[in-house]
Amino acid sequence: MREKSYAFIFDMDGVLTDNMAFHAQSWIELFRDYGLEGLDPQRYLVETAGMKGHDVLRYFLNPDIGAAEADRLTELKDFLYRVNSRNLIKPMPGLHRFLELAGNAGIKLGVGTGSGAKNTTYVLGLLEAEHLFQAVVGAHQVAQGKPAPDIFLRAAELLGVAPQHCIVFEDALPGVEAASRAGMSCVALTTTNNRDAFEIFDNVIDIIDDFRHADPSALVGRLHESRTAIL
Repeated sequence: MREKSYAFIFDMDGVLTDNMAFHAQSWIELFRDYGLEGLDPQRYLVETAGMKGHDVLRYFLNPDIGAAEADRLTELKDFLYRVNSRNLIKPMPGLHRFLELAGNAGIKLGVGTGSGAKNTTYVLGLLEAEHLFQAVVGAHQVAQGKPAPDIFLRAAELLGVAPQHCIVFEDALPGVEAASRAGMSCVALTTTNNRDAFEIFDNVIDIIDDFRHADPSALVGRLHESRTAIL
């Protein structure tokens, strides 16, 4: 038996599935309809991926947008996203085996995503992964989205694991920052950013392309090493 409980908390989009390009394209189509032309998809991915829809709209379209209008536009964008990606959502290579190994090792599993309720249910359903997680926290369940730490802290609370014993899996820079602000170590995935982008973060203990060669027990060992180095 483990003396301590450990948890892996996964961002969803860009981590459980490589789908961030679909989100980017849906935002671009929405913004184009509202007069914002020429937005580079990579700029969305680097600067705002993982944020709440309201925060994306305030960042790119209108910093003073009201809550009701932001709700309406976010729902429009999410509808576009679901329609255009329905046959394209696939699990990240090695995902299910990695989750199975982690569960067998006694590691608790959670999701901490910037997506709302509909998108979260949609993606986890397509991935056939809902039953694998003991806690799922979305942007609609916390006061502040990433890069604030609220989502990850709430997931850790539901899992009953101290933040310092959690490893977050993230692809987006606001998400890695949120993990750092939550006091959590992070494994970065290269679906949205290249490896160099994560060098500014001292909480990143590993960088992976997917889950095919990832070892849950080895990652817990790295967590111990990083905590020991801090002490």
